[in-house]
Amino acid sequence: MTVIGEQVVQAARGWIGTPYRHQASTKGAGTDCLGLLRGVWRELYGAEPEDVPAYTPDWSEPQGEERLWRAALRHLQGQKGRAVGDLLLFRMRAGGVAKHLGIAGRIGPEPTFIHAYTGHGVVESPLSRPWQRRIVARFAFPEEGS
Repeated sequence: MTVIGEQVVQAARGWIGTPYRHQASTKGAGTDCLGLLRGVWRELYGAEPEDVPAYTPDWSEPQGEERLWRAALRHLQGQKGRAVGDLLLFRMRAGGVAKHLGIAGRIGPEPTFIHAYTGHGVVESPLSRPWQRRIVARFAFPEEGS
């Protein structure tokens, strides 16, 4: 486990209990899955690397654009293995764009991930087989000064 991975998980767990609010990214007040990532980024690195435009719940789907994936490629490092603190990118349905994300909380025989989920807020959920099948990419947060 890298130091940055531990820091990412600690920061993300600090958001647990924050209610779900579309387009929000305020710890304790409201967030969606992207807002959780944005809040963790701000806590660890300061300013966000780019502005996030307004988006609808079906964003990117009509155009079939992988906007989250492309943004992750711009700011994070692709992962081939599994590590605590990885950003997990999910495709929620076959043929759809990847538009849900979470942070790996634990790996091993009982893996978990932290995410903001409609109707649940920020939770740490088991990374069950159905969730694992939806993962399309893993990214690592950059080490300080990278």
